[in-house]
Amino acid sequence: MFIGFDYGSANCAVGIMENEQFRLLPLSKNSHYLSSTLYALDRDLICEAVLHGLPTNEQAQYRQLRRTQLARAAHARRELDLRPDEPAVFVGEQAIEAYLDMPDEGFYVRSPKSFLGAIGLRQDQMSLFEDIVTLMMQYIKRQAESHLSEGQSITHAVIGRPVNFQGIGGEQSNQQAEAVLRIAAQRAGFHEVAFLFEPIAAGMDYEARLEDNKTVLVVDVGGGTTDCSVVKMGPAHSQYRERNDDFLGHSGQRVGGNDLDIALSMAAFMPHLGLGSLMNNQLPMPNQPFWNAVAVNDVSAQRDFSSLGARRLIESLITDAQQPELLARLLKVQQQQLGYQLVRSAESAKIALSEKESVTIDLSYISADVEAKVNDPLFENAIEMPLTRIEALMNEALTKAKVMPDVIYVTGGTARSPAIYRKISSLYPNVTIVVGDHFSSVTAGLTRWAHKVFAS
Repeated sequence: MFIGFDYGSANCAVGIMENEQFRLLPLSKNSHYLSSTLYALDRDLICEAVLHGLPTNEQAQYRQLRRTQLARAAHARRELDLRPDEPAVFVGEQAIEAYLDMPDEGFYVRSPKSFLGAIGLRQDQMSLFEDIVTLMMQYIKRQAESHLSEGQSITHAVIGRPVNFQGIGGEQSNQQAEAVLRIAAQRAGFHEVAFLFEPIAAGMDYEARLEDNKTVLVVDVGGGTTDCSVVKMGPAHSQYRERNDDFLGHSGQRVGGNDLDIALSMAAFMPHLGLGSLMNNQLPMPNQPFWNAVAVNDVSAQRDFSSLGARRLIESLITDAQQPELLARLLKVQQQQLGYQLVRSAESAKIALSEKESVTIDLSYISADVEAKVNDPLFENAIEMPLTRIEALMNEALTKAKVMPDVIYVTGGTARSPAIYRKISSLYPNVTIVVGDHFSSVTAGLTRWAHKVFAS
């Protein structure tokens, strides 16, 4: 059995072809999608969970690779007084629930795909990312197989990947990220995997509905990355297995929904924690600790914010602040690791603004009776910088292609924001804009490509 596998920054999805029709497989209790999150009571317990998910004949080699981490995992299980069979690592909504129950304990990762391809990683960090992705893929594969006929197993997958995993690092970063995904997929039990650019996958789903040939600019605004591809599409092109000549230009960068959420957190929430307030010497508060608090897709920022040095800095800012009660809220965020929860609140506001002009967000988990009012103008002003980067990516793809598109096909979970649509329509007022299925376009295209690659 082969699948299309969208290992996304915000959500994961799996699709199969059934009677020549695309079908999403459920990955969680009430949804076809699984939130790209993981929570562990201790980070070393992740490799222990990976080990238990491996076939027996592969465990010895993995034990040798992770002997140090597994020894620490055994110690952590004893320290936490956990039974040998007691769950200690959670994925998806279960991970979110566990984190919200215990935000100042454990190890929480949101959008692990956003970290893939980061430069300067130590070997232990690479091993950790391999294990995080492996564990998630093991879980997703089990969930997907539970909805197949008895005895069917998933053996082959086409996995989506952004044009560029990171803004810096170039092709070396892309190769590193793809290697992590390949290793994780093999350990999760996939016999063979192939990769396909996500915007091209999204475009293939759109192409299946085209009756005429078109030049299409596919803009895939995902949770962690935005990818743009200029592609020749239509009946004259879709029949071919090799499509390199149809792909006229690509661009991609790590800017997406996460960046919008972070920017909104800074603009809407951080003033309630002291951002923009003054110190006793009349100077404004430094921005960096506020940024580090919510920069959940930046490994170094998160490491800095969780350090003892950050705590001491905030304590000194409280001493020097004209409104120390505001900075005390930032200290609580640092002590209880509430940055992810703030960004999650911003994401909720962003989603709500897709249907209404303003929303009030409850921040009582930071301090009683604190709430933030968010409206369209505030949101659009907050996300001006990431939107400018998305505009640059569109221009870059079109410059490489040396053509203007007949259609702009916009997809990706973040693309449902009216602010994204308004930006694109203002840039290209004379081009038809088609908004695709925000969540399943990529998965559908990956699945169609898997059918072409593995079934023929």
